[in-house]
Amino acid sequence: MPPRMLRVLVIDDDPVVRDCAAEVLTDDGYVVIQAAGGSSGIEQALRSPPDLVLCDLLMPGVDGFGVLARLRAEPSTAHVPFIFITSSTEVEDVRLGYMLGADEYIRKPISGDELAALVARRLKTA
Repeated sequence: MPPRMLRVLVIDDDPVVRDCAAEVLTDDGYVVIQAAGGSSGIEQALRSPPDLVLCDLLMPGVDGFGVLARLRAEPSTAHVPFIFITSSTEVEDVRLGYMLGADEYIRKPISGDELAALVARRLKTA
């Protein structure tokens, strides 16, 4: 039986960021699920828990902090690696994210190579 394809959920209100991340990760052999906002990202993750979540911090409606808090509160997603993708440079945002359980932060703009290496490291697939 072939190995299970690892699933990455990309949550970002910017379709360009979502599409770029999806292209890089699909090329590396991951199954990518996209969500255009926090609420839909939470729904996707709870319906079918991914192996890793990449989430924008600053989004209208449910922001990245809200997504992270909700996913960490659910047994089915509490263990899923969570990486913030953000343009924020606020130290307080980084601190709060780590306090809520974020595993990593990556700053926009992000290179494809940097994204691929980070995801592979978190999923130990490199």
